[in-house]
Order: sequence, then C-alpha cells, then structure tokens
Amino acid sequence: MKTKQLVINASFSHTRIALLENNRAAEIFYEFASEGAAVGSIYLGVVTRVLPGMNAAFVDIGCEKAAFLFGGDVSDGALPLRLLEDDDENLARMVSPRRPINQLLHEGQQILVQVAKASLGSKGPRITMHITLPGRYLVYMPYIAHVGVSRRIENEEERRRLREVVSGFMPGEGGLIVRTAAYGVSREFLARDFAYLEAYARELKRSLSSCKAPSLVYRDLNLMQKTLRDLYSDEISAVVVDDHHAFLRLERFCREVIPEAGERLHLYEATQPIFDAYHIEPEIHRALNKRINLPSGGYLVIEQTEALTTFDVNTGRFVGKVNAQQTIFTTNREAIAKIVEQLRLRNIGGIIVIDFIDMEDHDSRELLYLALQEELKKDRARTQVLRFSEFGLVQITRKRTSESLERILMTPCSHCQGKGLIKKDFVG
Repeated sequence: MKTKQLVINASFSHTRIALLENNRAAEIFYEFASEGAAVGSIYLGVVTRVLPGMNAAFVDIGCEKAAFLFGGDVSDGALPLRLLEDDDENLARMVSPRRPINQLLHEGQQILVQVAKASLGSKGPRITMHITLPGRYLVYMPYIAHVGVSRRIENEEERRRLREVVSGFMPGEGGLIVRTAAYGVSREFLARDFAYLEAYARELKRSLSSCKAPSLVYRDLNLMQKTLRDLYSDEISAVVVDDHHAFLRLERFCREVIPEAGERLHLYEATQPIFDAYHIEPEIHRALNKRINLPSGGYLVIEQTEALTTFDVNTGRFVGKVNAQQTIFTTNREAIAKIVEQLRLRNIGGIIVIDFIDMEDHDSRELLYLALQEELKKDRARTQVLRFSEFGLVQITRKRTSESLERILMTPCSHCQGKGLIKKDFVG
C-alpha cells in the first residue's frame, strides 16, 4: 500500500496543498483569497445575453467576468431530464431536451447556477443550472428526484446494496448519487453523509429566499476541506497543516464529516517552512521546467499553450544495448510514467498531444497504448486516449476545472511580447 500524505501550507493570501505519494509531490493545489467564483459555489445570476448561434448564454453572477452557460447545461423544470451517471465530481450532469436556448432563456431572467469550471485565462467561469452538493460518499441534487450509483462501481451486488441503502433515506425533494468512495461503506456512514448534505440543502434554500440577483447564494468548501473530503482514504497516513487557525477549522470539519481523519490531522510547528521540510518546493520549481529527464538518459520537452499541451519524447544520450528499436521502445515506455506524473503535478488539462519516438512495429505501438491507459488509472481526472495516429502521435483529453500550475505561477514576459514567462511576484 502506498504511503500518502496531505501537506497544507495556509497563509492569509493563499493556500497550497501537496498530495505526497511515497514522499514525493504527486499533485499540487492552490487557492487564493482574491479568487473570484470558486468551483462548486452557487449563485443567483441574471442572463445578460442569449446567443442562439452558439447555443449559449452569458450570465452576470456578480463577478468581474461574465459567466458562460452552455445550452446543454440549461435546466427546464417543466421538461423531463435525462440523468447521466458519470464519475465522481461530474456524477449528476443532466442534459435537457434539445430545444433552442432562446426558447429556454431570455435576457434579464434570474436563474440559479453553479460554477462548474473556474475562470481560465481570459475566459469567465463556466456554469451549469444542474445544481449538485457533493459530500464524502454522496452527491445531493436538491431539484432532481433520482437515485444513481457511480459507474466506476462495477460490482453489481454492491451497486444493488448501495442503491437500496440510499433509497431508504431518500429526501422528500431532490435525489442522490452514490460516489465511487462509497464502495463497501456501511449504512451508518452513508446516513451521516446524507444528514450533512441535507443540512446544507436547507441552508441553500434559506439563503435563496433572501437573495437579490446577482449574488452568491452558497459558497462551496474551501480548498482544504474540499481536498480532504475528496482525497482522504486509508492510504493517507497524515494530514499536516502549518497554520493554527486552519488546523482548528479542519479539526471541526473532520468531526462533522470525516471523524476517522481527525486522528491523522497534525499541526506543524517547526520554524522551517513546511514545503521546504517536506521537499515540495524543489518539486514545484522542477515542474516549471520545459525539459524533464528520463531514467535512462532520454528526456521530454513540454510546451503549453492556452488550448494545447505537447510532450516531445527524445532519446537524448541513451544509446541502448540491443538494437535501435529496443532503445526507442524503452525510451517511449519510460516517458509514459513521466508524462502521467507531469499531467497530475502540473494540472494540465484540455488537449494533450504526445510525440513519441517513431516506431514502425504495430505491436510495440499497441503495447505503449495499453501501458499509457494503465498509467492513467493513477489519475483522478477524467481522460480519453486515442490510439496512435498515422503520424505516430497520441492524443489525450483531460478534464480541466482550474488553471495549470504554470498558469498559476508564471506570467508572460513584458520584454518579449509574451514569448517567454517569468515568475509572478508571490512565488518564493
């Protein structure tokens, strides 16, 4: 079993969290006090523009940038909705019948929306009208009556058990989706999670009754609480936080939501900065490099743009011992582990293109494709992988809900018209 830890650096201006796997940073999360609409937060918004040609609308939710609402995320209470059981955070995505968006929305209309994706670059937040409140094991849907189970739970007997348990305490209004983390969890723990979510739903409806658009109705959990809720498992040996007030907030959150995590929560009190003590700071700086070395002497070159990230695999100084094809295959195989590692560490989303060293042998390409799929199972983000193209490229899409590490920590250089990047002022 892997040894994992959550290391939290909390300050007045921002919070940083590192997920350590075998004492190395696997994922890094940032949250800033000055951030706008946080993913999961719920707003009462006002429709400002309806664009039938794009099947979309812009909505004023009281933030600096107008929020973007795609037609597929519009809910019409008068129409039946089809529920798609999906993975974890996206479990309760509903798709409305195919009607033109200008028949569902009009300018000046007040609508309840939830942030699905944070602002990325120059774009405002992406929102949805399908409101969900995620807990540790369940997702509560205040406005849709349905019981579902995550499709990642494949055991049919367990699916039936969970559905029966959850149906036993279905709310009078709304519905529930069972998350993947609920596999094997007792009725007592599921009921506790439901009670926690039901209380939040009542608070949401109370807040909504006194809100004036545009305004925030419900603020989602902060980064510390959300990360602990979603990542805590028996594999987490310790949760270490360096701020006393943050420690107290997490302690209270654990009592309410994850009592078993409270025993592994620790306050870091040493004078050395916590990210230095756990050797995380050097990992962050290495994650900003364009070149990543491979164990045998090859290397990757990583280039990121707003919509696309490329990984270029090179043999470098690795000359192998058998023949050229074996050398190429070894380099490509080593690259797979590093690529997935960097996807997670850098939080790279969108379209990803991997330019492996060319291999003519079909069987070798197939082995690499299967190895890549297996390695991606370590990644919590939803991904799709296409087989090798005729040009020897592999394309991946990876779900993106927040900025990449590079976009968070770097800013375009003013001296070269954006051709280079420099560190932002707050980066240590």
